[in-house]
Amino acid sequence: MKAKDIRQNSIEELRSSLKDARKKYLDMRFQHAAGTLKTPLELRRVRREIARLLTVINEKEK
Repeated sequence: MKAKDIRQNSIEELRSSLKDARKKYLDMRFQHAAGTLKTPLELRRVRREIARLLTVINEKEK
């Protein structure tokens, strides 16, 4: 998701998305360690999505 799209959501929705993204990232890390993750580049995508969500949450809180 682009930062432009993320900014349209409320803080509660952003926090919910952040929680989901962190859970997804954790699951993907376990899959990667076990060798069952098909595309390791997904780890980077999810990590960057988490960073975008945190950035927008911090912008909205100020």
